[in-house]
Amino acid sequence: MTKSSAVLFILLFSLVFKLEEMRPGLILVVLLISSGLFMFTFKSTQFNIEGFVLVLAASCLGGIRWTLTQLIMQKAELGLQNPIDTMFHLQPLMFLSLFPLFVGIEGLHVATSRQLFLFQDTQELLILLATLFLGGLLAFGLGFSEFLLVSKTSSLTLSIAGIFKELCVLLLATHLLGDQMSTLNWLGFAVCISGIAFHVALKTTYSRGEEAYKHRRGPVTDMELLLRSRDDEEEEET
Repeated sequence: MTKSSAVLFILLFSLVFKLEEMRPGLILVVLLISSGLFMFTFKSTQFNIEGFVLVLAASCLGGIRWTLTQLIMQKAELGLQNPIDTMFHLQPLMFLSLFPLFVGIEGLHVATSRQLFLFQDTQELLILLATLFLGGLLAFGLGFSEFLLVSKTSSLTLSIAGIFKELCVLLLATHLLGDQMSTLNWLGFAVCISGIAFHVALKTTYSRGEEAYKHRRGPVTDMELLLRSRDDEEEEET
């Protein structure tokens, strides 16, 4: 439920870094999605202040991460519009920041595991390495698609796409695993879907309006260039 605040942080930092304009429709979309996701995932649970702070901090840092990623990728002078270039520069830093945590939390277990460093069955080791390679390949594809989406749209659109994925996962859990959903959960699902649909409609309307504006501005800009060139020729003759 706390994780539903991530889209609010992304909107906040998008406004701070001037990646998004303050529009009533955009604020309504974010409020609908965050409140709908909160209701959709609402369950009676024991509150833990440490867990709450950790998840809230993760949501805040996630908002900073993706807004800064959008800021970097959409600056033409940096030359990082290509997702592969961005991953080439960012992934080593991400690996170095996570590797100490990996060593501290899982290093001893991996070092003493009979499936890896103390393996006895070569075939089992190869199957495990192939599984890890497949997981890494899927993670690479996920990272590539996320960076590509951010470079073409925005970090807010990426967050909303991720929320739609979470809705699909939770719906599959109700059908396949037998999870029970209350009336409040279904109401939150409807609110969240309406927010996502509203966001898609706003994006479509905005892009069409932008294209129409460019078409209207095209002849005027060309005429201005012609007039300026004629003025320059007249100045040279005089």
